[in-house]
Amino acid sequence: MAAILTIDQGTTSTRAILFDRQGTIQAVAQRELPQIFPNDGWVEHDPQDIWSHTADLCREVTAKAKETVAAIGITNQRETAVVWDRRTGKPIHNAIVWQDRRGAPLCRQLIDRGLEPKIQAKTGLLIDSYFSATKIAWILENVPGAREAADAGDLMFGTIDCFLLYRLTGGKVHATDITNASRTMLYNIHDLRWDEELLDLFRIPASMLPEVRDNAGLFGQSEISAIGISLPISGMAGDQQAAVIGQACFKPGMIKSTYGTGCFALLNTGSKAVTSRNRLLTTIGYRLKGELAYAIEGSIFVAGAAVQWLRDGLKLIHQAGETEALARSIAGNNGVYLVPAFTGLGAPYWDPSARGALFGLTRDTGIAEVVRSALEAVCYQTRDLMEAMANDAGASDTGSGGGNADLSTRKLRVDGGMVKNDWVMQFLADILNMPVERPVVAETTALGAAICAGLGSGLFASLDEVAGTWQRDRLFQPRMPEVDREHLYKGWRAAVKRVQNSPT
Repeated sequence: MAAILTIDQGTTSTRAILFDRQGTIQAVAQRELPQIFPNDGWVEHDPQDIWSHTADLCREVTAKAKETVAAIGITNQRETAVVWDRRTGKPIHNAIVWQDRRGAPLCRQLIDRGLEPKIQAKTGLLIDSYFSATKIAWILENVPGAREAADAGDLMFGTIDCFLLYRLTGGKVHATDITNASRTMLYNIHDLRWDEELLDLFRIPASMLPEVRDNAGLFGQSEISAIGISLPISGMAGDQQAAVIGQACFKPGMIKSTYGTGCFALLNTGSKAVTSRNRLLTTIGYRLKGELAYAIEGSIFVAGAAVQWLRDGLKLIHQAGETEALARSIAGNNGVYLVPAFTGLGAPYWDPSARGALFGLTRDTGIAEVVRSALEAVCYQTRDLMEAMANDAGASDTGSGGGNADLSTRKLRVDGGMVKNDWVMQFLADILNMPVERPVVAETTALGAAICAGLGSGLFASLDEVAGTWQRDRLFQPRMPEVDREHLYKGWRAAVKRVQNSPT
C-alpha cells in the first residue's frame, strides 16, 4: 500500500494531509496563516510564512505515515502572486492575495479602453484585480528596482503552487499547472500558451513566467533538505479545479461548489469553452491523461470568511461550530440581510468598490439574526451563480444565445469547511430548489490534488477508477415552499442593489 502527501495551501491556513488510495485521510497537520492588511482593500501574505509552514507540516505529517509515501500533490489558493529574485530565490515583496483590490484602478483603465472583450476572448476572464496580471504589474511598478530587474531577466513570477514547487525542488523547477496558469489573465485558454499581446499590455517580461504543464505528471523531486524526504511531485491543481477532480465531476453538466474562505462553483462544459453571457468566467477545469475539460465558474469572494469575521471581528461567536445552533434558534431571518462585500462583489456583479452592509436591523435584532444572515448570504450568493450558470448552459445547449437550462434537475456536489453545517446545507438546497450532495470526504480540494499525484505517479490508472471511489455522505432535498423561497431571495437582491456602486 502507498500514501500520497497533499499540500493544501489556502488563504487562511496551510495543511499537509496523507491520503490512502481509497481517498481516506490517514493523517493531517494544519497551521493558520497570518493575514496582512497594509491598506484599505489590500491583502498580503508573507511568502516565507507560507514556505516555512509548508515545510514544517510536511515533516510533521510524514512522520506519522503508516504506509510508504509515494508522491506529493499540491493545491493552492489561486491568483495570489509572488515575485522573487532568480539569483537569490528571495521574494521581493509580500505575496499579493487574490482578494486584494489594489489593481482596480488599472482594471478600470483597461475597461475604459474597451479591452475587456479581447481579454475575455483570450483568457475567459473578465478584467478584475482578482487575477494575477495586475498584481504582477503593481509589483513591477512599485517595488524599487523591480522593473529594471525584470527587464534584465532577474525576476521570476509564480502563483503559490509554482512558488512551493520551486522551494521544494531547491530552485530546480520553475513550472505551474494549466489550471493555475489559466487564472493569471495572461494565458490564452484556446491556444494553450502565454499570450504575447497580453504580456505586452501589462508590461510583464515573458522571462518571468513558468513553464505550463498538465495537472498530472512528474513536476520534480522534493529535496531532502526541504522537507526531510525525497518524493516525486506528480500532481498540481488550483484549489477549485482540484475540487472538481476530487468531486469526480468528470462529465459535462456536473457541478460542484466549494465553501472555504470564498465560494466557487464550477460547471463542467467538457471540450467546449463556453463564453458566459452572464459575467461568469470561462476557465480550464483540468487536463488529465490527455483530456482537456473547460468549465464555467462563478466566484464569491466571501463565504467562510464571513463566519471568521463573526468570530474575530465582531466576536459574536467563539468557534464556527456555534453558528448552526444559533441559526436554528430562530424561526426565520426576521428581515435581516448581510451582504458580505468586504472586498467588493464577485460574480455575477463584479463590483470592486462595493462594501459590506447589514440591512433590516431593529431593536429586536440579536446575535442569532446576525449570525444567520451571514450563513444565508452564502446560499443567496450561490443562487446568484446558479441562475447565471443556468442561463449560460441554456445558451450553450441551444446554440442560440438564449434559453435557460433547468439545473434543478441536476445535483450540486458541495465541499469545504462550511458543508459540515447541516442547517446551511438544507437552506442551500431550499434556496436553490436543487438537491445538494455532500461527500464522505469533505476535503475534496486536497483529495483532488492527491488524485492528480496518483494519476501522475501511476497509482491510479484512469479517471474511471477515480470516479468509482467517490461516495455520498448525505443528500439534502429542497423542501421550502416556493413562495417563501422567492420572498427571501427578493429581499437579498434588494439588499445587494443597495451596496452596489456600479449596478448591473
